[in-house]
Amino acid sequence: MDQIEELLRVTRVAREQQELPDFIAHRINELINRQELCSVPRVALAELIDQIAEYDTYGQTGYLGMGVNHVILGATLDRIFAQI
Repeated sequence: MDQIEELLRVTRVAREQQELPDFIAHRINELINRQELCSVPRVALAELIDQIAEYDTYGQTGYLGMGVNHVILGATLDRIFAQI
């Protein structure tokens, strides 16, 4: 499975099972639809895929502050969009 297919898959799962916010999902879809996506380093896409797979609506809250929330995903997307 290539990275784009994996990105689509983890985004779908996160929307269905982890309540991934629509505004994050829309940004991910915007990224996928950009022709410049091929210029994004594979490492950056792999990081985004891993973060989406670990998404937790309540991540970074509580005592341990674990998980990936919408703020972390937004920052990763900002870095990727800055590269294209």
